[in-house]
Amino acid sequence: MDPRPTYTITTAETHQTPAYLQHRPTPPMPLHEIPPGVELVTLPSGIRTLAYTQPTPPPMSAAPPAQPVPAWAKTTALLVPTTGFGIGAAGVGLSYAAPGLIAMSQALWAAVALIATGGAAAAALVRRCRRPVPTQITQNITATGFFGRANGTIHHH
Repeated sequence: MDPRPTYTITTAETHQTPAYLQHRPTPPMPLHEIPPGVELVTLPSGIRTLAYTQPTPPPMSAAPPAQPVPAWAKTTALLVPTTGFGIGAAGVGLSYAAPGLIAMSQALWAAVALIATGGAAAAALVRRCRRPVPTQITQNITATGFFGRANGTIHHH
């Protein structure tokens, strides 16, 4: 036995359509006053009424004709692999040249160090070879009074 209760299905009584829903011979408003997007439609029951409708899409046209590929696009498409291979070849060349480039950079640093030490040595040699000139400084200071302001002059001879 099935423990669920059973229900009897009945249909509602048919009744007369209310007067306000019955068929009208004329639309509820003049056709020239109907706003855009609203149309006079006939319902399945035969009643004519105003309703909002979806705009009908324009008919689909045939597929647009194929456009030829522009010349600049063809040129670019042909140059891309060439550029890629060129960059790859440059990378391989740099990997083979790396030991030589490292040696050259070390040689350049050695040359810079040689020039710097040579310049410092030359400056020291020039300073040592110059004859020192004795410098004579004369200083005159005068002041008047106990708290007077002092004035002075220095002469290099």
